[in-house]
Amino acid sequence: MGILDGKVAIVTGAGHGIGRGHAMELAKHGARVVVNDLGGSVTGEGQGRDADLTVEIIKARGGDAVANYEDVADHEGAGRMVAQAVDAFGRLDVLVNNAGIVRDSAIWNMADSDFDAVMRVHVKGTWSPSHWAARHWRERAAAGEVFTGRIITTTSGAGLFGNFGQTNYATAKAAIAGLTQTLSLELYRLGVTVNCVGPAAATRITGTMPGAPEVIEADDVPDGEWNRMDPAVSSPLVAWLASDESQLVTGQIIRAVGEDIILMQGWSNGPTISNGGQRWDAAKLGSQLATDVFGTRAPGLRY
Repeated sequence: MGILDGKVAIVTGAGHGIGRGHAMELAKHGARVVVNDLGGSVTGEGQGRDADLTVEIIKARGGDAVANYEDVADHEGAGRMVAQAVDAFGRLDVLVNNAGIVRDSAIWNMADSDFDAVMRVHVKGTWSPSHWAARHWRERAAAGEVFTGRIITTTSGAGLFGNFGQTNYATAKAAIAGLTQTLSLELYRLGVTVNCVGPAAATRITGTMPGAPEVIEADDVPDGEWNRMDPAVSSPLVAWLASDESQLVTGQIIRAVGEDIILMQGWSNGPTISNGGQRWDAAKLGSQLATDVFGTRAPGLRY
């Protein structure tokens, strides 16, 4: 018995890399998988049938999968993708939002079209599939069905900590973390949990960066062998979050980096100063912040 036996899952951007690793892992544990991939380049141009490659791998290993070629940032296309899962397998249980592109450049060189394109694929491409999945689950709940549902989104170190040359990508990945937390609040009463993973691997996206390791695919690493840059390193975490065992975990941001799984603490209140009901005086605020908040006499502040 697999921990995902009987589950129906969609994995977006699963023609290569991390998405392929997720799709393979979910199928390994018993899920039937809709493998979505537009088949474009790492910068978002073109279309293809890359999803077929992942479907072939899953079927060769005894799993069940179908291909989907929709653009996840096309709202109606995302709806058709969810409908395909229901038509093919009877329902949807798990949505893994993984699709993404990069168009890196320092902000003074970045075209606004590159900002828009990256935001569209990552943010709209997470929101639209989640919208249609939520509608599917809400209809099932209204019909009196008791079930569990899962949305798993994808952030990155750039989105959590920032990265030079990625004002578009980092902003999109930070937005996904915020979207995850809000979705978790909206959907939990339906029995749906929403969590976000932050993987690290040698993928086509990381391969665009200077000094990056050689790109590898999830199926390049034989079963039982360890490679900390394997695109499937985070996939066991995704499979567990997709399972019924994780029902009490929602609204979390969890990184999977090499051998480490890291629960992120997120924004939390730090040192605080109060004005005692008075309006702050900007001319005096610097010394108070330096002494009581930043804890240092920072250069450039007046004391």
